[in-house]
Amino acid sequence: MNDIDLDIAANRFCGGYGGWILAGLIVSGLVVLFPEQALETTLFVAENLLYMAPIVAIAVMASGLVRATGSDAYFNKLFEGRLHAMILTAAAFGAVAPICGIGVLPLIAGLLATGIPVAPVMAFWLASPVTSPEMFLITVGTLGWEIAVGKTVIALLIGIGGGYAMALVERAGLIAQPLRQGVKQPGGCGGCAGFSFKWRFWQDADRRKVVWDDVKVAGPMIVKWLAIAFAVESLLRKYVPPEWIATFVGADNAMAIPTAVIVGAPIYLDGYASLPMVRGLMELGMTPGSAMGFLVAGGIVSLYASVAVYALVRLPVFLMYIGLAVIGSLIGAYGFEAAMLLR
Repeated sequence: MNDIDLDIAANRFCGGYGGWILAGLIVSGLVVLFPEQALETTLFVAENLLYMAPIVAIAVMASGLVRATGSDAYFNKLFEGRLHAMILTAAAFGAVAPICGIGVLPLIAGLLATGIPVAPVMAFWLASPVTSPEMFLITVGTLGWEIAVGKTVIALLIGIGGGYAMALVERAGLIAQPLRQGVKQPGGCGGCAGFSFKWRFWQDADRRKVVWDDVKVAGPMIVKWLAIAFAVESLLRKYVPPEWIATFVGADNAMAIPTAVIVGAPIYLDGYASLPMVRGLMELGMTPGSAMGFLVAGGIVSLYASVAVYALVRLPVFLMYIGLAVIGSLIGAYGFEAAMLLR
């Protein structure tokens, strides 16, 4: 299996049938091992999905609305101009763009293949997986405004810091060719509809179809991962001793934040799945800083995202990506922890 095959396989597993396999395993395991817990978990999942329904309805339309109005046509302009302006603008857009996770990889490949400097691309790349409009709304509904806003600010700062760090590496001549040999440039902006800007998208059947297509794709995906996550949260509440959580990521452990970042990030499944799980862990004693470290680092360096990044870029760029993500997540988590203690 070559690098591109690994990228496609990771994308399909995490975004497609993999989630349903995991859901099936959870349901089967509950029925076989904990039959008395199966009904309780089912009711918990249904209750929380009903609570999240209005937020999910808005969230699943966000990406389609941006594309249907033609707003994404202006994206490449972020990467034109002076380096400082490019880094700041790319990081800011990445922190709020409706593009996250491995869905951004075709766009990144296209930018790098056309000769865009790695620094602004890295700024966008680091910031974009952490949050998005739909993720922000679901984070508010699950964990509250403070974590949702804090995660967005940290994404922005990681993007800016990572962009400038990569600029120094580029200036030293250490990155000559970022893309792996054989990685082809995708045709244009990955996921762009190619529309001119028009905010009254509903007047055009093709634009309405873009929104509907996104709803059909994003809706089941978000509901699927939220259902899995609520099931995990239910089991955490039932079977994980609070003192165990406090031992590893609680306020009494000086290594709580590094543990959440370094150990938690690789097992991060999905942004939507992580939120209810983190909520359950926080109720069991996880500190706000540890929660933030897990969410930010997990979004950037989760196992499936790392596999896809490795398939796209050469090893030095990959190591820079991972290193900047971990360092930025640690700094952001400690900063958020301090802010929460001082409020």
